[in-house]
Amino acid sequence: MTSPPPKVDGKALLEVFRRYLREHSLPVTHQREAIAKIIFFSDEHLSVSDLERRLQRESLNVGKATVYRTLDLLVRAGVVKEHDFGEGFKRYEPEAAQSHHEHLICIECGRVVEFSSERIERMKVLIADEYGFRHHHHRLEIYGVCQDCQRRDAVTLETGTAMEQRS
Repeated sequence: MTSPPPKVDGKALLEVFRRYLREHSLPVTHQREAIAKIIFFSDEHLSVSDLERRLQRESLNVGKATVYRTLDLLVRAGVVKEHDFGEGFKRYEPEAAQSHHEHLICIECGRVVEFSSERIERMKVLIADEYGFRHHHHRLEIYGVCQDCQRRDAVTLETGTAMEQRS
């Protein structure tokens, strides 16, 4: 059975991040908290550009270097996961406890859909065992075309065909 992964607790992650900063004698700044909140309370896998746009929308002046340094801190604190889906840039998502999940990535619009699958979880153990491996971790990314892009492409194709028939 396939299901969406559990939702993250943004408030709890923010507290973990604040504690990490204090424990490492790093300041808990307004900019760091703003970046963390955007990621923790987003349903998307955000890029640096996405973060910068959202910071600007909130009228927060945060430099690119601060964004990158904060992302590095969030990853090191274990509250954000970094992904490279082969797009030439990285995306970030909040790290939920006990929430292993997989990704579907649209090659046309870049949309990322998360899902969890009990069958995949069972199969990883069987496959590893079959080849004499002790499973440590895995990552599954499926690249394809999302439903919205398929519909858009179908409409474009139908419109183009109709126009050719009229000519």
